[in-house]
This record gives sequence, C-alpha cells and structure tokens, in this order.
Amino acid sequence: MNAVLSRPPVASADIVTLLEPQCALHTDCSDVHAAMSGGDAGFVLIHAMGTPATYARRHIPDAVFMPHRTISADALTAYPQDTLFVVYCSGPHCNAAEQAALAFARLGRPVKIMLGGLMGWEYEGFALAGEAALA
Repeated sequence: MNAVLSRPPVASADIVTLLEPQCALHTDCSDVHAAMSGGDAGFVLIHAMGTPATYARRHIPDAVFMPHRTISADALTAYPQDTLFVVYCSGPHCNAAEQAALAFARLGRPVKIMLGGLMGWEYEGFALAGEAALA
C-alpha cells in the first residue's frame, strides 16, 4: 500500500471543524490585491516586520509600517475599534505576521493574516513600492 492510502482520510465534518477557523484567519495575496484595487478595501494592510529602512526599500503599496513589536493600544488610537487589520511579513520563512496577529488579537482587534507575504505578493506579479521596486 502506498503512503497516501496508508491512513484513511479525515471525516468531512472533522475537516470543517479544523479548517473553518483557519480560513477565517487567513487571506491570500490575490484577494488582498483585488480588494485594494477596488477602492475602499475595508481593512488596513500592515507591514509587520523589519525596520524603517527595509520598509522604505520594499513593501506592498498602501501598507502601513507597523512592526509586530510596536503594536500597542497607543499605536492603534487612530483606528476605530472595529477596524480589520490584515498583516503580512516577508514570507513563509518569517513569523512576523503571526506575531502581529497575536498582538492585535490580544488587544481585542479583528485581524487576518495574508499568506505568502511579500514573496507571495511578488510571485503573483503584483507591484511593490519602495526604493528597490523603483530600480
């Protein structure tokens, strides 16, 4: 028997229980791009990693620079309590998006993680902003 068939698949009801929260937590680059291209996206996109220099070099257009270590109630005073934040980092090798999502959640703020981060955005062929994007 091959490795794929060595265990039976998980029951459909169990998959729904497991994946429903994940699908509510995550979004992807394509959906974020489409939402941002259509006017008011309904969320604030957060660049959750790096330094001012790395943000200046390369980021997603209209993303707000807010590294996960700086997220606090004081940093969010300009945003209504029900503002949805979508966070991203550099890609699958980085956990700044998860760290940012945790910080927002601890403050009782709605949050989603954009899977793929900058690497996913670039892979999809979407434009970047910053000095490196202009070179």
